[in-house]
Amino acid sequence: MFSSPFSEDNDRDRTVSITLTDDTGRTLDCYIEHSLSVDGQDYVLLLPVDSPIEVFAWEGEDEDEEAVLVEDDETLDEIFGTAQAVLAEQNLVLKNTAYALTVAGDLPAVEESELFTLEIEDDETDLEPEQLQLLASFYHQEQEYSIYTPLDPLLFFARITKNGQPELLSPEEFRKVQPLLEEQLFNEVE
Repeated sequence: MFSSPFSEDNDRDRTVSITLTDDTGRTLDCYIEHSLSVDGQDYVLLLPVDSPIEVFAWEGEDEDEEAVLVEDDETLDEIFGTAQAVLAEQNLVLKNTAYALTVAGDLPAVEESELFTLEIEDDETDLEPEQLQLLASFYHQEQEYSIYTPLDPLLFFARITKNGQPELLSPEEFRKVQPLLEEQLFNEVE
C-alpha cells in the first residue's frame, strides 16, 4: 500500500471495481480511480470501496503514553470480535480484508478533537505526518486500543497481469515506475 502523489479529488461515477486478493485468500474490493498504460503494461490506481482502519495499542503511563500500531495478526485476531462489537454501535461493519482492515458504513463527521497525527519515521523517504480520525476505543484484557481511519485516501497501485488480474507492485517496483507514471498522469491532466 502506498500513499500516493496521484490523489485527485473528482466526482466521477465509481462503478468500475476490481478485487485484490492477498496470499491468504482474503479479498479487498476497490474502485479503479485511474488506469494507464506504460510501455505496453496496464496499471491501475485503486481506492478501497470500504474505509481502511488502523488499530493502535496505548502503552506507557500518562504523559509518556504512546500509540503503537497493532500489526501482529495474532493480536488482531484476538481483539477482532471486541473491535467489531464496538464499531457496530456506530453502525459500522468491521471486515478482515486483504492488505488492510476496513469498515463498511457511514463514517462519523470529522471533529478536530478526534484527530490524531501520526509521525512516520523512515530513513529512506521524507514522509508527511498522517492524520487519523478516531472511530472508537475499547479495552481487551486490560489493554486499551483505539481504532482510527486515515483522513487521506489509502491507494494501491497494481499492474494488470496477462490473465486480467490485478497484482500489487512491490515498493521497489513502484519506485522504478513512479516517475513514468507521474509523467503520464501529469500529461493526461493537462
